[in-house]
Amino acid sequence: MTQYIPALTWLKSYDSTQFRDDLIAAVIVTILLIPQSLAYAMLAGVPPEVGLYASILPLIGYAIFGTSRTLSVGPVAVISLMTATSLGSVAQQLNVSYVEAATTLALLSGAMLTIMGVLRLGFITHFLSHAVISGFISASGIIIAIGQLKHIVGIEASGGDLTRLVPSYFNHIDQFHPATFLLGAAVIILLYIAKSFAARGLIALGLKPSIAAPLARTTPIIAVALSIIAVVSMGLEQQGVAITGNIPSGLPSFHLAIPSLELIELLWLPALLISIIGYVESVSVGRTLAAKRQQKVDPNQELLGLGAANLASGFSGAFPVTGGFARSVVNFDAGAVTQASSIMAAVGIGLAALFLTPALYFLPKATLAATIIVAVISLVDWHIFECTWRYSRPDFWAVFTTVAITLSAGVEVGVASGVIVSIALHLYRTSKPHIAEIGRVAGTEHFRNVRRYRVETCRHLYCVRIDESLFFANASYLEDHVLDVVYQRGDVSDIVLNCAAVNEIDFSALEMLEALNKRLSDQGITLHLAEVKGPVLDRLSRGHFLLELSGRVFLTQHDAFKTLSQRQLGGGHE
Repeated sequence: MTQYIPALTWLKSYDSTQFRDDLIAAVIVTILLIPQSLAYAMLAGVPPEVGLYASILPLIGYAIFGTSRTLSVGPVAVISLMTATSLGSVAQQLNVSYVEAATTLALLSGAMLTIMGVLRLGFITHFLSHAVISGFISASGIIIAIGQLKHIVGIEASGGDLTRLVPSYFNHIDQFHPATFLLGAAVIILLYIAKSFAARGLIALGLKPSIAAPLARTTPIIAVALSIIAVVSMGLEQQGVAITGNIPSGLPSFHLAIPSLELIELLWLPALLISIIGYVESVSVGRTLAAKRQQKVDPNQELLGLGAANLASGFSGAFPVTGGFARSVVNFDAGAVTQASSIMAAVGIGLAALFLTPALYFLPKATLAATIIVAVISLVDWHIFECTWRYSRPDFWAVFTTVAITLSAGVEVGVASGVIVSIALHLYRTSKPHIAEIGRVAGTEHFRNVRRYRVETCRHLYCVRIDESLFFANASYLEDHVLDVVYQRGDVSDIVLNCAAVNEIDFSALEMLEALNKRLSDQGITLHLAEVKGPVLDRLSRGHFLLELSGRVFLTQHDAFKTLSQRQLGGGHE
């Protein structure tokens, strides 16, 4: 059962020491989660209490079925933005509430993740390059930050991308509210100062670094308290500063409302994109933290864990969730050792939903916006442009394209373009693999690229190595390369295709080899293979190619070079 319910693994050896560590981490994470949950609910376009609901049952669902012992799930910035974008389009087409659409989105995402987990599709992360994902998240961070400025300056603005957001700000510039701006700017400055100096200050006061670091990240709750005091004491509500207002007390009402087919048709694609992005982000964070403690995260089981978290979120009337980087790092640094810390944090959020919501009545929206802005600015990775430009121009253009499309067309189009760019980049690279003529290093049995090393070659013998599996996308590329060499040299009598780096040959590549063998044979040129891997050779043996091959299959490149160079009449070494 531990394979399907990983929580049983740590429950078997759970003791009082672990309970103490988890409890301390849970208290710190709960303090962080309260303002985050409210802020990301605002970002997602749903009532603030829905953010609290998204931080109760989902934590318990993941704690039971997830494999990371320190990952903390809940609302996150990018997924909240994608949710808001999805809900906006649905609200324009169907007469449904935002909460109903958000709940449907969470249920669809949970169902999709669960199905992918059952089918063991954890490998889907391999189709998304880190560079493209980094570009998408950076662009999303910029959109989120600029979108939240409206709450800082008191302006009505709308739009899911910069082409709509920026003009909207200029059209409503006359609504600028000085008091709101001063409050929001003060909170941003406070959060940035705390981010830079709070940990050092706590250490100077005598706290251990292991406690000071995560505790310093809970500064948003201090900003919440101070801003509420400022609103009440200075009468800022009467001056026009927007506040959160009444937040219903109590736990979520658990129910399963069957959505309409029309709603599912509109939300299945956004739900799929949210599932993929959320899964990639969560697994990345989970693996990073697990590696620090020499633990393991199972990608397929993580699909089930996140699926359970999103289904739980949907049942409790909330929106999609995933593993958050900031929360998980705080949880890890605070000393959490098992997912019991998440369960305790869920209890803490539940208590807050029951008893603390009346105290949040005067919470300024500018404070929540400031919390979001400070959090998402760290998502913007400008360094990725410099790194990819220096290391790989195709990767740079992939990142640039993803960022440009996301900023100009919105997150849904941006993430879709990111997926397409990732796959296109892979196909581009594999369709034009590295092909090298190789020769023997003098006095050895090693063969290297003739353009990089001084090696021995034979005039009438052409030895070529392809550093990629052969399949439909690159088969013609290899064929054209070989035929070009034959045409240019004119005196080649034997060609050896070194297959040391070939892990697979698909049917299209097999047909190419058959055609190449016949075409070379018609010109009096013999085709040979060398260092063919066992599984590849087994598959080739199922057809007629090896029987019709004009040359031989050599065990090693050295055997091929030695045999063919000695056999060629008049072909001395160069």
